[in-house]
Amino acid sequence: MLVFLDIDGVMVPCKSHKLPDFLADGFAAFSTAATRTLNRLLSEYNATIMLTTSHKEKYSLAKWEDIFSKRGIDVTGKIQSLPANVDHQSRKSELINWFNLHSPAKDFVILDDDKGLNDLPRFLKEHLILTSPYIGLTENHLSEIDSMVDTNGQVSY
Repeated sequence: MLVFLDIDGVMVPCKSHKLPDFLADGFAAFSTAATRTLNRLLSEYNATIMLTTSHKEKYSLAKWEDIFSKRGIDVTGKIQSLPANVDHQSRKSELINWFNLHSPAKDFVILDDDKGLNDLPRFLKEHLILTSPYIGLTENHLSEIDSMVDTNGQVSY
C-alpha cells in the first residue's frame, strides 16, 4: 500500500494554544497514537510512505528516515516524496498532478487534514482519510482504512 502522508495535523496534532514538543533534531515529536497507527500500516499492509507534507523539501529522504526512526517508526527504504512544490500548488493539485503522471495503483490511502482535499476527484477522494488537525492520526482511522482494503491488502473501489 502507498500511504500519501501529511505531517502537520496527521502525525503532529496542531493545537493553537500549545506549541508541539520538539526533539533534539529540531523536528516536532509525533503523537503516540499516530506513531502506533502508522507502524501498524507499515507492518500489516507492507506500506510505503509518500510524503506530501509542506516540509518534504526541507530534508533528504535519508534525513526523513532518521526523523521517523527517532520517533519509533522504521521507514528504511520505504519512504518517497512528491516532487518539490516550486509553483506553490495546493495539496489537491499536487496529488492530482502526481496521479496524472503515474499509473494509479489500487492500493493507496491519502492521510491528510487539508479540508481542500474534499474537492479531489471521486477516484482519489474515495481513498482519503481526513484527520482532525487537533487530534491527528489515531487507531480509530484503521477501521476506515480496513473498510477500504480487501482481503488481498488491496484498496477496493
